[in-house]
Amino acid sequence: MPRPTPAQIAYGSATVVLSTLAMLLLSQTRSGAGIAVITLSALALGLLVALRAPLPRRGRRESARGPAQRTPGHTGSRISEHSLGG
Repeated sequence: MPRPTPAQIAYGSATVVLSTLAMLLLSQTRSGAGIAVITLSALALGLLVALRAPLPRRGRRESARGPAQRTPGHTGSRISEHSLGG
């Protein structure tokens, strides 16, 4: 699983804090169950926002050269290289 980017962490954290404050102020709840529901829904919303934040794109050179466009004879591993012993 890839690590979250700093932008994803910032978006998710800001969403959790701001949505929690907004829902608490708008609902004016004072019960523990109501606060728990608001907190859990704000966490779920923050997670959704963090996961939907745009990921950084790969460089043009790396994405343009797919596996079919690699240089001939290149296998991608060092196992196929000739050794001096054999």
